[in-house]
Amino acid sequence: MSGARKLFVGPRVRKLREQNGWSQGHLAQRLSLSLSYVSQIENNQRPVTASVLLKLAEVFGGDVGQFSDEQDRRRLAELDCALHDRTLRADPLPPAALSRLVEQAPELVDAFLTLYQRHARLQEEYAQTIDRFYGEQGGGVPGEGPRHEAAVPLPHEEVRDHFNRRNNYLDALDQLGESLAAELKLEPGQRAPALRKLLRDRCGLEVVTMDDELSSTWLRRLDVAGRRLALAAGLSDAQQAFQMATQFALLVHRQTIDDELREGGLTDPTTQALARQGFAHYFAGAVLLPYGDFLNAARRLRYDIELLQQRFHVGFETVCHRLSTLQRPGARGVPFYFVRVDQAGNISKRQSATAFHFARHGGACPLWHVHEAFAQPERILTQVLEMPDGTRFFGIARTTRRGGGGFRSPRKLFAIGLGCELSHARELVYADGIDPQQPRDVVPIGPGCRVCPRTDCVQRAFPPAGKALLADDLGESLVSYRFENR
Repeated sequence: MSGARKLFVGPRVRKLREQNGWSQGHLAQRLSLSLSYVSQIENNQRPVTASVLLKLAEVFGGDVGQFSDEQDRRRLAELDCALHDRTLRADPLPPAALSRLVEQAPELVDAFLTLYQRHARLQEEYAQTIDRFYGEQGGGVPGEGPRHEAAVPLPHEEVRDHFNRRNNYLDALDQLGESLAAELKLEPGQRAPALRKLLRDRCGLEVVTMDDELSSTWLRRLDVAGRRLALAAGLSDAQQAFQMATQFALLVHRQTIDDELREGGLTDPTTQALARQGFAHYFAGAVLLPYGDFLNAARRLRYDIELLQQRFHVGFETVCHRLSTLQRPGARGVPFYFVRVDQAGNISKRQSATAFHFARHGGACPLWHVHEAFAQPERILTQVLEMPDGTRFFGIARTTRRGGGGFRSPRKLFAIGLGCELSHARELVYADGIDPQQPRDVVPIGPGCRVCPRTDCVQRAFPPAGKALLADDLGESLVSYRFENR
């Protein structure tokens, strides 16, 4: 975004003030501003200047990043996407109206988006029921196979949304992981012995190796009665360390993990179990890739993923995932989106510290280069892409493999996507030679065919939800579906 953009932070200031139990007058006194000035700021009647922004950060603690408009922009992208669904509204709201909603009533926007997500799931559940009783001709959604989703949020979706609300960064667990790495003086390539000793001394656990049959399906199994932690055979030093650090978090930092569950309002038992595993994995990542060391290395190496792999002795996906979490107040890295896609186009993992909008239902956009990565295994592909709202991103994609080790051993093949807004691309070695102001070969993509408003896409699999198809048999074009775009 350009430096001239006005920054309105009213709802965030009001929320922080109320959390501290302050009146507007008390805040005005601490800021050395008039009461009317503070009132105008909180009501988004006046943008904040750079000097006032610094004062706000000083008064509330933290850095100016907590007043960033990234979260508002993500809300705006999701709201715009939802209101392009004509089952909800015949005509989308103008951009200015959407911006006012996000700026002045963010809690209401969040509630609406939650309701819209549940509405979409109910639609899919209804289509699944029709398919089950009447077959594909009975009203299923064209271009989509059977679905097994409930009308309430699914556990993995709740956990994923919790990470997104935290901007992909869990401070307490990140700090604990970094402290443990410093305490044990962990060195890449030699982490496992220190963590074996840690589990033995602090948890009374003996770490053993599984037999080959169990190793084909399990990575880690805890025998509580026998006080033994079994790890799969054939794991690298980093993989062993990751599994041991995960188990350590589940045993020693259970209270911190449960505090995170409470703060996120995660109450369903299945969701809690999945979240605990995800939070423990986050801690383990922080142990293997301590925040300060990793951020400094990433900046020094210009986010070169393969060089970071060599420096920290970890895999490609692990580096990309950690890069997407570097959002510590006062020490932020480039804000990335991270995605993992299988060969069928299913998104099995997605996190974002950007305004990039992922499809919540159906497949990802076929024009996105993460799909092309499967045709060029282990080669890093780059792409400048543009979302329907005009926001541009720079992304990389590459395949990664997991499993194997024997002829009949199960294997996984994924494509990993990592990207940032185009304005940050100059910090990445992969963007050398690209002009952020006038990039060549910009690819227009969308959040998924169900909600994408583009009318001229030749790759569209099916029309958007609620769009009326044009009944015209006078000709044929490369565009499979033409629809009214009122």
